[in-house]
Amino acid sequence: MTFTGPIATAGAAHPTARTRLHVETRGVVDPGELLPLTDASAPLAWLREGEGIVGIGEALRLEFGGASRFADAADAWRAIADLAEVADAVDVPGSGLVAFASFAFADDSASPSALVVPAIVAGRRGGRAWITRIRPIDGGTGSLPPLPHPTAFGSPWRVKLRDGALPPAEYEAAVADAVRRIQGGEFEKVVLARELRGRMPRGADVRRLVSKLSTDYPDTWTFAVDGLVGASPETLVRVDRGGVSARVLAGTASRGVGADGDHDAELRLATSTKDRDEHAFAVRSAIETLRPHTSRLEASAEPFTVRLPNLWHLATDLDGTLGDGSTSLDLVAAMHPTAAVAGSPTDVATAAIADLEGFDRGRYAGPVGWIGADGDGEWAIALRCAQIGPDGSVRAHAGAGIVRDSDPGEELAESTIKFAAIVDAIG
Repeated sequence: MTFTGPIATAGAAHPTARTRLHVETRGVVDPGELLPLTDASAPLAWLREGEGIVGIGEALRLEFGGASRFADAADAWRAIADLAEVADAVDVPGSGLVAFASFAFADDSASPSALVVPAIVAGRRGGRAWITRIRPIDGGTGSLPPLPHPTAFGSPWRVKLRDGALPPAEYEAAVADAVRRIQGGEFEKVVLARELRGRMPRGADVRRLVSKLSTDYPDTWTFAVDGLVGASPETLVRVDRGGVSARVLAGTASRGVGADGDHDAELRLATSTKDRDEHAFAVRSAIETLRPHTSRLEASAEPFTVRLPNLWHLATDLDGTLGDGSTSLDLVAAMHPTAAVAGSPTDVATAAIADLEGFDRGRYAGPVGWIGADGDGEWAIALRCAQIGPDGSVRAHAGAGIVRDSDPGEELAESTIKFAAIVDAIG
């Protein structure tokens, strides 16, 4: 099968969770880069080290909000999957019926959480490539969407990002306030973010941003879902044929200058009491939320360091076996928010975030990923990202974990380091 014909963009006029979908997946000759197949203004993508899936058009779109958004989405997805007619000749993670999704961080966020089933999915994994075509079954004999063809990226563009909510001086004051509250026993850790804002030029090709992040950060999950674009190093949860895994990241240091300086920076992070304490909060949170859903769950014996182009992270991998039939989205609901992006105890820290930050994070630090008809899927935490509005507005966020001995100036510097991925890519 070759890649010819126009890109499909039409979706169902009034889709609901009761919409029946017809799904066909076929193996194809490897198309090469997947991003050129997507829509320039609204790409759907989930990529890592050159593999993953991209989506074109919309066959079905559902939006959710409030505290029940995860449960509502999980219930809706079960109904959609149960009603779907699926012919999958490839049968690998990401083939067959899939939906891309991103969720707001907070229960009271004004940003909707969206679940999008593309009209077309193109994928590559383990040397195999495929195309999935999806259409609503409306009682007629509608044809499947035409196969996509690649289109060249549009002209280069840049965005000047400026301080938004919680500029540097106010951020340092918020960190100092958080430290006082931690020392007073209110909570153990809280993650505080700040914001940068800008505006894209009219007609900008968003795929350029996705491509830049994918090239610069190949070891991360590069994603584009409903205007949320980023490159996250943190696997919230992955479910594949009964196995469950996660990677917890917490504790950060900037890369050193030269080989010796970089080794010293890595060693300081690995032996830092402050960073190891912050990391322990995050690992404990992940284990406590995953354990009830597993028959086996194991964690790395010791935190290890993960190297990104501009910083080091402390990491712990979790690996287990599902024990209760949960879908990946059920686990997302159980795990969010993690201590890595909220704090500890998470409920108290989440309330403190609303007070200390004073702005709506939108989908920053919320779950982003994909889910298949069988409930398997891959999910990351939306970090190193920008939220692009329909009007071209751009909001980027970055934060740091605040603990008892945090220094406001150092935490501001850490947030600046974390902004680098999106600032360099977009500016």
